[in-house]
Amino acid sequence: MKALTILGIETSCDETAAAVVRVDDGGPRVLSDIVLGQAARHAPYKGIVPEIAARAHVESLDAVIAVAMRDAGLKYAELDGVAATAGPGLIGGVMVGLQAGKAIALAHGKPLIGVNHLEGHALSPRLADGGASFPYLLLLVSGGHCQFIAVMDVGVYRRLGSTVDDALGEAFDKLAKLLDLGFPGGPLVEQAARNGDSKRFALPKPMLGREDCDFSFAGLKTACAREAARLGALTAQDKADLCASFQATVVAIVADRTRNAMRAFDPIYGAKGRLVAAGGVAANQAIRACLEGLAGGRGYYFIAPPLKWCTDNAAMIALAGAERLRLGFSDDLSFPARPRWPLDEKSARLRPSHRPGRKGAKA
Repeated sequence: MKALTILGIETSCDETAAAVVRVDDGGPRVLSDIVLGQAARHAPYKGIVPEIAARAHVESLDAVIAVAMRDAGLKYAELDGVAATAGPGLIGGVMVGLQAGKAIALAHGKPLIGVNHLEGHALSPRLADGGASFPYLLLLVSGGHCQFIAVMDVGVYRRLGSTVDDALGEAFDKLAKLLDLGFPGGPLVEQAARNGDSKRFALPKPMLGREDCDFSFAGLKTACAREAARLGALTAQDKADLCASFQATVVAIVADRTRNAMRAFDPIYGAKGRLVAAGGVAANQAIRACLEGLAGGRGYYFIAPPLKWCTDNAAMIALAGAERLRLGFSDDLSFPARPRWPLDEKSARLRPSHRPGRKGAKA
């Protein structure tokens, strides 16, 4: 296999990121990985403001790319291609990164690969030590997405279940906003939960016991809001207890849904093997511990990217670009930015209440 060296660009939400990844017979090697967050800009609003995010990408992206190339010790002529997130995401931010990728590809005569952000997450476990060989069962849990995907190969995906309303990351962020914990919400809810009583509040577990692999978190979010309203002025302990109860409920839901997904995965693909978690919420230690236990109990290996590659990053975009270019796929300069782009586009199960592949503001 010819080594491929790819510059990746990621601007789909509130991280401005660039990375250089080289893929050869030994697997992927990250030569540089730069992520510039925007949390301080969005914190006053307790959520991501799309216009602010897009402006920040415009201000920072050129410098972030320059640092990524410098750290990799490469000139543009030494690249084999340029990969940029083309969606789903906040459309202003996606356009900034994709246009930058197109400009670099055009100026240096390199192939452009427009990458689905969800495919970046789906392939990100292959960045872990030892990687993740196909096929594997993926639980993709991030700010705007929550779904089970059977990952058969690069570009070959089948969705087994998804959320019918809110994604899990959205539920974490909305609870943090409700309790005025700050931003970004997910890590702050997890932190508060460590000091709380997980049995204090009896919260609903939507979908629990059903035979499918779908999720629902809107009712859980509403129940938390009702408990907070019932208590009135919340003490620090009230907040910690509500976070702990919420997180314990989420873990129970994820465990139930994952058992179903593993049962669905086994007969279709003929072998037990690998349960993979990816996306920002996969960094939650309680959820990771739950998934690792479930995998071990069923004879699966549990694989997750290192924490730095769970949240949005450009290394996963560069890897996805390299994998696609290796198979002969590239895109012309008319390739569009897309606010919605389901990973399993040809077989997506669309619902009136849920349009898969949308990555939007968390506010």
